[in-house]
Amino acid sequence: MKEVLFEIGPFTIYGYGFMVALGVLAAFLVGMYREKKYAVGDDQIFSLGIWCLVCGWGAAKVLFIITELPVLFENPKYFLETLASGFVVYGGLIGGILTGYVFCRVKKLSFLKYFDLVMPSVALAQAVGRFGCLMSGCCYGKVTESAFHIVFPESCNYAPGGVPLIPTQLISAAADFLNFFALLFFAKRVKSDGQVGGLYLIFYSVGRFVIECFRDDPRGSVGPLSTSQFIAVFMFAAGIAIFAYCGKKYPREKKAEEETERMSAEQAEETQKAEAEEKAGEGED
Repeated sequence: MKEVLFEIGPFTIYGYGFMVALGVLAAFLVGMYREKKYAVGDDQIFSLGIWCLVCGWGAAKVLFIITELPVLFENPKYFLETLASGFVVYGGLIGGILTGYVFCRVKKLSFLKYFDLVMPSVALAQAVGRFGCLMSGCCYGKVTESAFHIVFPESCNYAPGGVPLIPTQLISAAADFLNFFALLFFAKRVKSDGQVGGLYLIFYSVGRFVIECFRDDPRGSVGPLSTSQFIAVFMFAAGIAIFAYCGKKYPREKKAEEETERMSAEQAEETQKAEAEEKAGEGED
């Protein structure tokens, strides 16, 4: 649970940054593997990932600033103090998805196919990244008397030290890993493009809403809900809408595919019949 993981000469490697980088690397590797396995596109996943990563990072920072505006007004230096650590995951998700949509439109790629391809990797990156939260002490839970707890040292920069806290970082990591494996499972069974991405939004928003009930770090609020819970409600609705809409497209697509196959079969039959008649005519000559 040390914020500083190790030092190499003048370079200091922090646990949070290291685990986030490791999560991003794992996400890229899984994404590129699945792109080749399912022959989704023309090796665009790396470029797409870079754009989504950069724009998602910016959006996560912007949403953090919005949620912390009262603090920033009182202490403008807080912006510099949290420059490398203050982010809101939902901002990154929204920014990344919008960036992916624009990228696919520009490159004339199927957004829904890449949406399904990328979202399991996002869940994996989140799962690994949460161990960075554990190392730095951010995103901490409420004080608890349960045997299932974690105690941070007094020197921790974020979590209160010396008291038993609900290990929300570990719970979040477990939920994200579960989301990752569930999406891989359903990816082989869904009927239409876009449904895996819709399932990600459903699973993540439900898990995040519940976990927020056990967190105790300052993260903004909208009425009785935390900022993330408020956004989770809309993400959940969006996930259901995407899953249902894409599912309704399947019968139409299947019908069109069957009609195309039928027409191709009829054309092939007519071609064979014409060739047979032509050969019969040549035999009579």
